[in-house]
Amino acid sequence: MGEKIKKLKKIRIHREGSDTLVWGAIAIAAIALLLWRAFDTHIPFWAFVVIFGAVYAVVLNFFRCPIRYFPQEDTERIVVAPADGKIVVVEEVDEDVYFHDRRIMVSIFMSLFNVHANWFPVDGKVKFVHHQNGNFHKAWLPKASEENEHADVMITTPEGVDILCRQIAGAVARRIVTYAKEGEECYIDEHLGFIKFGSRVDVYLPLGSEVCVKMGQSTTGDQTVIAKLP
Repeated sequence: MGEKIKKLKKIRIHREGSDTLVWGAIAIAAIALLLWRAFDTHIPFWAFVVIFGAVYAVVLNFFRCPIRYFPQEDTERIVVAPADGKIVVVEEVDEDVYFHDRRIMVSIFMSLFNVHANWFPVDGKVKFVHHQNGNFHKAWLPKASEENEHADVMITTPEGVDILCRQIAGAVARRIVTYAKEGEECYIDEHLGFIKFGSRVDVYLPLGSEVCVKMGQSTTGDQTVIAKLP
């Protein structure tokens, strides 16, 4: 357990952000050098450094990729938050694409300041992965779940329960990355994917599940228990 705690404290940069951060740093350094040499006053240089340094810091924060481990050994019936963010939906909905019945939907909205790595919410086996093109409404709007571009990952737990995890693009997000592969075993603590910039993740649970979160609650991916399956 002590080793897990040490690893939990380590922070790395997600591979999805490597190119963006490297080229961004080069561009900022080049422009800053040009401004330093081009003007007799250094006001343009410092104004640029302060403004774009802050922007770079936000982007660097966005691409953080914490190394996390779920603190409990027993994950049976446990559903963990697939993302950092805030609970924006907890309600029963009609899911007519795959299940064709009522489901409990728990939605997590990720702001620009949240970690945007996504984790598998349950242990199991990936039944299928489906990407759907669509619109780019603001991610917290109800219609975003069905109308926005999204990627669906269906996972069958060891108990035979199907759980749908949906990665949703937002008004700013333009790229959904999904690492899940059909037929592969998956586990809590593993990355399901990554969404670039503001976005949302929905989890569809069977009726009878015990929801462990409430509206407005903050979540930590791979740490917060959002539900217990029936």
